[in-house]
Amino acid sequence: MRKMITDLLEEDKRIQVIATARNGQDALEKIKQFNPDVVTLDVEMPVMNGLDALKKIMESTPKPVIMVSSTTKEGAENTVLAMSFGAIDFIAKPSGAISLDLHKVQNELIEKVILAASVKLTKLLPTKKAEQIVTIEQNSLERKHKKRLYDKKLVAIGTSTGGPKALQQVLTKLPENINAPILIVQHMPAGFTKSLAARLDSLSKITVKEAEDGEVVKKGVAYIAPGGYHLKVRSIGTTLAIQLDQSPPENGHRPSVDTMLTSLASISNYSIITVIMTGMGADGSKGLVKLKNTGDVVAIAEAEESSVVFGMPRAAIKTNKIDEVVHLNDIAASIERYC
Repeated sequence: MRKMITDLLEEDKRIQVIATARNGQDALEKIKQFNPDVVTLDVEMPVMNGLDALKKIMESTPKPVIMVSSTTKEGAENTVLAMSFGAIDFIAKPSGAISLDLHKVQNELIEKVILAASVKLTKLLPTKKAEQIVTIEQNSLERKHKKRLYDKKLVAIGTSTGGPKALQQVLTKLPENINAPILIVQHMPAGFTKSLAARLDSLSKITVKEAEDGEVVKKGVAYIAPGGYHLKVRSIGTTLAIQLDQSPPENGHRPSVDTMLTSLASISNYSIITVIMTGMGADGSKGLVKLKNTGDVVAIAEAEESSVVFGMPRAAIKTNKIDEVVHLNDIAASIERYC
């Protein structure tokens, strides 16, 4: 696997593989010796596994890390855990621990390694409390209160690279009695969104679950779009129900933030709070424009200083439809203020 990953990466002239390691312990020594720009790290390794190695890397010599994961239930759970420990992103092996068809994800692997090389290390480390307090106070001064038209509220969150950790920051701060259901699109392949939902549910006061087709949305519940399915809503009388489908990907994504927000543009009698957080690309900006032009919508974008990747928030801000640009530490408070 090390030889295959090396060969796949070095087909791109921008990438040089300067060392490989047999296990997590070996990796720690090689990272200190060679000081790479990016590390790819297998979850399953002898002597010291990927999770233990990742924790030690982030403590001693922080680096942008891409996890290489199997798609088993345990592999998905460990990958989600790795995101919370500071890994930027992950690649899912196409067919188990020894994937001889790894070439299927070559382009994705190269793209994610190049992106990881551009991420500032300060984005990967915990924010100091003093900085958090200053940011929150500044945001509070800048924020303008906006009166909402409708009693019924709905929150829609879109995110990609860096999203699992950002979602943890936001959802764990929301109160159990929040006056809105929460719809979430996180770019992830099938199998991983269920593990993400389970982990966030275990940490949050609200309920977090993978969305199911046809279920009626409830206040205080966050619904994460399953990997491989678009998340939409439809009205059933006075309530809203989840609609999942496998219509073609939008912007290369399924689930897509644009698809979710476009779907919300067709509902009435709801005040909507939409949040675009860290992620590569521009998914969400087209849907945001449609949504803003049709209803009572407050739009929030994550600030550049806290975004692991500022692509999606930047694209949303460029539409001129964003009401607030908010540091990650203050997004939950901002959502709560409008619900």
